[in-house]
Amino acid sequence: AQRQQVEQSQSTGGETATNQPAGSENTGGSGDLPSAGTSGDIPAVNPSDGVVPGVAATTREAAIANSPRISFENDHIIGSINLKAGRIDDLRLKDYHLTIDKTSPLVTLLSPSETTEGYFAEFGFVGSAASGDVPGPETEWQVAGNDKLAPGNPVVLEWRNAKNVTFRRTVSLDDTFLFSIDDSIENSSGEAISLSPYARVTRFGTPKTANIFVLHEGLIGVFGEEGLQEVDYSDVKEDKQILSESHERGWLGITDKYWATALIPDDSFKPRFAYFDSGRERYQADYLGDAVTINAGGSAQVGHRFFGGAKITQVIDAYQESEDIESFDLMIDWGWFYFITKPLFKLMDWLYHLIGNFGIAILVTTVIIKAVLFPLANMSYASMAKMKKVQPEMEKIKAKAGDDRLKVQQEMMALYKREKINPAAGCWPMLIQIPVFFALYKVIYVTIEMRHAPFFGWIQDLSAPDPTSILNLFGLLPFESPAFLAILAIGVWPLIMGITMFLQMQMNPAPPDPTQAMIFKWMPIMFTFMLATFPAGLVIYWAWNNTLSIIQQGVIMRKHGVKIELWDNLKGLFRRKAKSGSK
Repeated sequence: AQRQQVEQSQSTGGETATNQPAGSENTGGSGDLPSAGTSGDIPAVNPSDGVVPGVAATTREAAIANSPRISFENDHIIGSINLKAGRIDDLRLKDYHLTIDKTSPLVTLLSPSETTEGYFAEFGFVGSAASGDVPGPETEWQVAGNDKLAPGNPVVLEWRNAKNVTFRRTVSLDDTFLFSIDDSIENSSGEAISLSPYARVTRFGTPKTANIFVLHEGLIGVFGEEGLQEVDYSDVKEDKQILSESHERGWLGITDKYWATALIPDDSFKPRFAYFDSGRERYQADYLGDAVTINAGGSAQVGHRFFGGAKITQVIDAYQESEDIESFDLMIDWGWFYFITKPLFKLMDWLYHLIGNFGIAILVTTVIIKAVLFPLANMSYASMAKMKKVQPEMEKIKAKAGDDRLKVQQEMMALYKREKINPAAGCWPMLIQIPVFFALYKVIYVTIEMRHAPFFGWIQDLSAPDPTSILNLFGLLPFESPAFLAILAIGVWPLIMGITMFLQMQMNPAPPDPTQAMIFKWMPIMFTFMLATFPAGLVIYWAWNNTLSIIQQGVIMRKHGVKIELWDNLKGLFRRKAKSGSK
């Protein structure tokens, strides 16, 4: 999917004012709501309507206890809906804990606005003078009948304004993470009314993010033909508002590494990403739907859907298909190598369900990748084998030409041409696996299926770095390495990877260029330190891939009658060191 920039334009007045006393805290009142602005169809929402006065931040438990609510639960989520504004502001994930310890608290996704980490979804209307008051941040909904939301057991909320316009909201919950909000409006006011539906996801404070280029955390959406939109917290904070035109299809929300919220309109919508700093800072993804005109005695229906949960690939893909949500799978950050990353994950996930261990699935996937890339690797290793075979002639050329580097180069090129050798072929095994490496990095780093997935022994989380460290003798000493020494905290698997990479390079003839030779010499050491902080699953892949490459290269060299001089090269390496040290 092509990533595009959101059309960025700030309204003349910036964000809507919220007539609050200085220093008070805004908990997401109507001043944050999307509005039709100067379009003429619907007047902007009155900023004084429904503004919540300054409230000191409270605990999550107290905020939930002090508000009227209905509960919801299915096999994967548990929480409650605040009857004030009908906000979904209490949601925990039953399948996920904060740490690998199963006794640690459940992951909390949504919390009431009064809390420090307030995060909620809200649905309402922007009205006109004729419509009177409409559902918004201050609306006190009443429960009509069932008060416990569950799959197959929806709840109905009702509210009537002073002009005798009745709003009836049916909230449904499926088996995983999707809520359906269906509003029915009955106009008994005696005159035609006009109103527009809105939906918003609001998050207080700037959350901690990984701040790494391979992962987007922040505001996200798919806007019709504009495609995928990804906006960092810092960008929307700087621009205040990022607007787009009206679209027929799409969605928008806020995404974390493993969790996300998303608003999915049933009809055309005008999306916006916004930042507000009045009182407490907050980020918001919202949209305003087209105006709905309801004649006297008439009725209308408006629908929204809301996703709040874990970014499980199978679930997201199923919603994209069954709910017909435009490019919903892009909620997971598959990256630029989407065409490699997602199929690679599908293969590994299939192997996992077959084998029962993601670590073994990585090893089997590596074997499959090696088989697919075998023709290219075979050509490369065959060329290196030929180069190894003519190495005695290369030494003669160097001895004969002496210090005449130009003559050495000319004679070498003539030799390569005569023997049909490509001296750059040795780079191909490394180059052809770079896209696969980044794709696998994405799979291991961003997919929730890898979170807390164990391998064997001390590797209990393939998405985290190897927990052992040379600084504490690989766990023998009872202390953790200081954070500022993280780059030196090399674990067992990074060392294994470095050793296999070193051995693989010793099987190749030394590059004729001294600079290249120096780079190849230091590369295993550099990669060992670099990969020490990478997910263990990725390091295991790299070490296993190196091992398979050594075996493959050895077989090809033997096939071409070339002596495998790995041991001789190792002895020669140490002999050279000893000789230079004696001078």
